Order: sequence, then C-alpha cells, then structure tokens
Amino acid sequence: MTTDVVVVGAGVVGLSTAVCLAEAGASVAVHAAAPPHLTTSAGAGAMWDPYLVHPRQRVDVWGASTYTELSRLADTGVGVRMALGTQQSRTVCDPPEWLDVLGGRLCTPSELAPGYRSGWRYRAPVVDMPLFLEHLHNRLISAGGRVATRIYRTLREAAEAAPMVVNCTGTGARSLVPDSSLTAVQGQLVVVSNPGISEFFCDDTPDSEELTYIYPHSDTVVLGGTTRPDVWDLRPDADAAEAIFARCAAVDGRLRGASVLGHRVGLRPARPRVRLEEERSASKGRLVHNYGHGGAGLTLSWGCAREVARLVLGGSTADLPGGTAR
Repeated sequence: MTTDVVVVGAGVVGLSTAVCLAEAGASVAVHAAAPPHLTTSAGAGAMWDPYLVHPRQRVDVWGASTYTELSRLADTGVGVRMALGTQQSRTVCDPPEWLDVLGGRLCTPSELAPGYRSGWRYRAPVVDMPLFLEHLHNRLISAGGRVATRIYRTLREAAEAAPMVVNCTGTGARSLVPDSSLTAVQGQLVVVSNPGISEFFCDDTPDSEELTYIYPHSDTVVLGGTTRPDVWDLRPDADAAEAIFARCAAVDGRLRGASVLGHRVGLRPARPRVRLEEERSASKGRLVHNYGHGGAGLTLSWGCAREVARLVLGGSTADLPGGTAR
C-alpha cells in the first residue's frame, strides 16, 4: 500500500494531524517511538487552555478551531466534557482576551476561593486524555490510516517511507531536527478519587512559580501541578506531589478525604514559538514541522492539524473535516 504521508509522533498533535489528513483522503501512517497511551499527551490533565505557548495571534486562531472541534465531540463517549469552572488570580488582573469569545464573565466575590482577588468563569472542554487518544487512534484506523512503533534517528530516515513527512515529535524534535531552541518543561500531577467535584479550577496568578489546578472527570480528579524548565526527568517527585495535593485541598476542602490513585509526569515541548511550517530543502520529499506547543498541545491540536492539512494537500481549511472558514 502506497503511503502519501508519514506523521512522526503519536501524541495528541500527531494523531489529530494524521486524522485530519486521512479523513481528507490521504494515505497516512503514524510512526512513533512510543504508542499513543505512552506519550506525554496520555499523562496530561487536560483542559482547553492556551498555556505556555506563542505567538499569540496564531495561537488564538488555532485554539478557537480546536475549541469548536472539542465542543462538537463533547458528551459523545470519547472522553470530552464541556465543564463550567473558573480561573482565578491572587492579584487583581485583567481576564484573557478569549474570555468574551467563550461567553465567559468575571467572578463575583462569592465565587472566589480564599486568598484570590479576581477571576473569570467560563465553560471549556475537559478531556480524559487516555480515552481521547484511543478515540483519535480508532478514528485514524477507520479512515484507512496506520500506526506503527518506529524510531528514527533523523527525519531523513522518515523520508524514505513517504514523499511527505510531518514532524509532530514534541520534545523529541530537539535532537531529531535538531532544534536547540526547544526545551522540556516538566509537569507533574496527582490523580485522586472524585469526592463530588464537577467544576474545574485553575490558578492564573501572573508570574506564579507554582501551578494549582483541579480538573474533574467522572470518577477521578486530576490535580496539578509543576512547571520546571529544562528538567527531563520523568520520575514523580514525592515532595512535589504532596505540595500539589496541599495546594489543591486548600482551594477545595472536599479533596482532603480523596484517595490518591496515581501520579503522572510529562514533558511539555516549549520553544519561543510554535513551529508550524514547511521546511524547504534540496533533499527528496517534503517536510512540514508541527511542534513546540508548550503546555497547549491539546488546546491547539485540531487547529494546527487543519493548517498542516492545508499545507500538505492545498485548498481552503473550510474543505477539511470539521472545518469552517475563518
């Protein structure tokens, strides 16, 4: 079977890109060093939130497209739920520009957690990532795509498998491209039993050195987190886990009686700007990069996937699966 495109990387960015290409008619193979359930994406929180990512203007467009797609998938059994919740700050600050687009509003004083001085309330997709990655994998297979474990030392090796390569390798791009501007930002979280929490919470205090977020799923709650630049260690830190639990329990006292079910550590692929572009070279084949999404891989996944498909296949993004002209 002839392969039109090889997507390197099986996280949420790689699988979304492969699905978009396959559903548009391309013959697609995903090659990755690890299967979807062992990627950084599988360990993510995860909620729609443009965190640790630039440039702002392109991020807004990609994020809006992804928000629309995740909203469409909500409550269809694929791990996506539209949830109400708040972002709050320990200082008085302005809400993000996207709040009006999402139909949000400022918090009333009674809605603020102890110690918080401002905040905003809105509805956003909260995603059970292992279940959602399974959905993307199944969707790719249904569209005729394939997933295989394969380790490449260079992107030139991937070019031997197809005339078009899309690089969605996340932190792996540092050595594979190579790209010295990309670094890992370690994130750790704690998974606990759900004591009845249905709304999300996220601390958005500017320049805070600590992350505090509460992302509820049906039977579990994901608590976060950490943000440690240039830390590549995937082992959970017991002291960090204890601090995460304490910060979150201080926001919502119901968590104090929750049972700890597990710990997750992932590496956010951060760089000054998301790299989404075709790299022109004299070598055989075409290469498109789609990496460097920081803490917003889920948030930008579908918007970036549709832009990659436009670069690879041509035409308007309105012609792609789930697409609307913007």
